[in-house]
Amino acid sequence: MTQPPTPSSRGDLYDSNYERRQAAGENVHGEADFVMAWRPASLLDAGCGTGRVGRELARRQVRVVGIDLDDEMLETARRKAPAVRWMQADVTRVQLEEEFDAVLMAGNVINFVLPARRLLAVANMARHLRPGGLLIDGHSLSSTGTPLAEHDRWASASGLELAGRWSTWQRDRFDASSTFAVTVFRRIDLRTPSE
Repeated sequence: MTQPPTPSSRGDLYDSNYERRQAAGENVHGEADFVMAWRPASLLDAGCGTGRVGRELARRQVRVVGIDLDDEMLETARRKAPAVRWMQADVTRVQLEEEFDAVLMAGNVINFVLPARRLLAVANMARHLRPGGLLIDGHSLSSTGTPLAEHDRWASASGLELAGRWSTWQRDRFDASSTFAVTVFRRIDLRTPSE
């Protein structure tokens, strides 16, 4: 029996864990399932890494653009989904010439941003949403993680309103004992309707 190839990069090694779990029958697409409940046609996968979630969403016919700082992880994304646009970019600085139905920051992306730049990350991702678009964030509430009160304040300052919060991608109820938060913010349309 032929052995599967040994992962050759950090990106391949990261993905191989999910591939083993999926082969054992586990659903490893909780983030994509969650996103699809909101029915976006387009999505910016911010901090996409290997594109694991973005690739699954593209397979489900969502138009995906992925950005990440780590080019080695992006190499895996580009090889596994060459039709998707993958870019090396900083979530606090990137300026794309389009707006999306949703921006996804899964996998503790906000916690990986330097604390002094987290407000910039939220504000910049909010700028990439169409009016009514959704910023979907999932992050750990560890002692070094982003406090929800601050996250909510940054979102409000960026023209977003809270649309829902859960403790898992499977929509388990969020409460004071939760150690993870999945939060959905909606971009408020502040434009004045034409007369």
